[in-house]
Amino acid sequence: MMVILVVLSLLFVFFFFVIHSSKRKLAKPPGPPPLPLIGNLHLLHYSSPHRSLWQLAKRYGPLMSLRLATVQTVVVSSARVAKEILKTHDLNFATRPSFVGPRKLSYNGLDLGFAPYGPCWRELKKLCIVHLFSAQRVHSFRAVRENEVAQMLRKLSEREASGTVVNLTETLMSFTSSLICRIAFGKMYAGEYEEVVEKGKQRSRLQVLLNEAQSLLTEFFFSDYFPLLGWVDRLTGKARRLEKTFKELDAFYERVIHDHMDSAKGKNSDDEDEVQDIIDIFLHLLDNPSFSFHLTLEHIKAVLMNIFIAGTDPTSATIVWAMTALLKNPEVMSKVEGEVRSLFGEKDFINEEDIERLPYLKAVVKETLRLFPPSPLLMPREAMERCTIDGYEIQPRTVVYVNAWAIARDPENWEKAEEFCPERFLGSEMELKGKEFEVMPFGCGRRMCPAKHMGMVNVELSLANLLHSFDWEMGPGSDREEMLNTEVKPGITMHKKTDLYLVAKKRTR
Repeated sequence: MMVILVVLSLLFVFFFFVIHSSKRKLAKPPGPPPLPLIGNLHLLHYSSPHRSLWQLAKRYGPLMSLRLATVQTVVVSSARVAKEILKTHDLNFATRPSFVGPRKLSYNGLDLGFAPYGPCWRELKKLCIVHLFSAQRVHSFRAVRENEVAQMLRKLSEREASGTVVNLTETLMSFTSSLICRIAFGKMYAGEYEEVVEKGKQRSRLQVLLNEAQSLLTEFFFSDYFPLLGWVDRLTGKARRLEKTFKELDAFYERVIHDHMDSAKGKNSDDEDEVQDIIDIFLHLLDNPSFSFHLTLEHIKAVLMNIFIAGTDPTSATIVWAMTALLKNPEVMSKVEGEVRSLFGEKDFINEEDIERLPYLKAVVKETLRLFPPSPLLMPREAMERCTIDGYEIQPRTVVYVNAWAIARDPENWEKAEEFCPERFLGSEMELKGKEFEVMPFGCGRRMCPAKHMGMVNVELSLANLLHSFDWEMGPGSDREEMLNTEVKPGITMHKKTDLYLVAKKRTR
């Protein structure tokens, strides 16, 4: 009996040391010590958390642990670790955390961007890739894109003739919202909404609604980080803001869907000459028996939210960042203008097929996306099961942020990483298709942006024509340093904090 007890005791001691040694080997990633209750929330800069996280990563490493109140979080700041998360363990990190703003605006996760991973999301993604974002479908909207760019150029020419300074930020937001409305909804609805004054600027109510939704997707809600203090969101008015914005957007989606249903009654759906907008396509797919889930109007509304916000904000922000970088680097501006104008100097308009003959312009766009990714922390992911990353243990339900902004400026990956140098992409095989982890403006893996091709086409066509048609310079009396600073606004898309005011001068041929 004593022998059995001794053996059992020795086995207990053995397993105790094995378990504890494995725990020592698989500790959680290093990170700053958390404060009571708030954890590490005080270390994040609200408008540019990617910058504050990059500074912390220099001290604590490329896989850093943070506790944001009750939310256990890790931040990835190197291409090597990002590859582990987004490729090796992509399936385990394919779901999204359930935060208040995205959950509400996505109809409780019925969309592509914020939905939890599962069979419904997989089927919806397949549907969207095949029917909405395929190369053939993107090409079918070519006439709409070219028409909207041409209209923007005409408006700029009118402003140039009157000698007024152009708010290029507002011009591009108006252009992209009009473009996406026509692609998604078949018509431009902004003009039908009353004009309101927001921060001293006359804007369409629809544009104000878009800005509010974009902000609410990353707004700090006590409910997310302090569940017992969720009532504070009602006191601060944030819960009311979210509900109001959701109801207005829902009413807008409801209106455009019913407009399409009414007009479809007299349409021939088999007319191949007619370009279908995205709602037409969705309505045609309703009640399709081949789907493994029941596609509803709420699914359509949720995906429209993705398209409306992701199609408008990133495109306009990227073109503004490109123009800012070109104005700060006049030698690059001269070179890209020279390429565009030497090839197409006599043309009034650069068409989509012309873009393929502009390798330096394409390199300018890629370099812009490297230094100014539309979503600098990508979209947050969440671990579904316990796993080991870079020798550290990641627990289930840990929220993961990939700092794409920091990775794309990492001197280990890039020579002269902080400089705007499009030449680095000339002759490069990097196509920003989610296979490279040194630069990933559209993300990587299962949850990367499915509309990346549409976004790139919109940016390249617009930028090429802006540079082809006009000479750009600072307005009289403008503070160059203030106008070209790279501070950003809070929100899911990285917008330049200071609007870009420029003088557009029609170039002489």
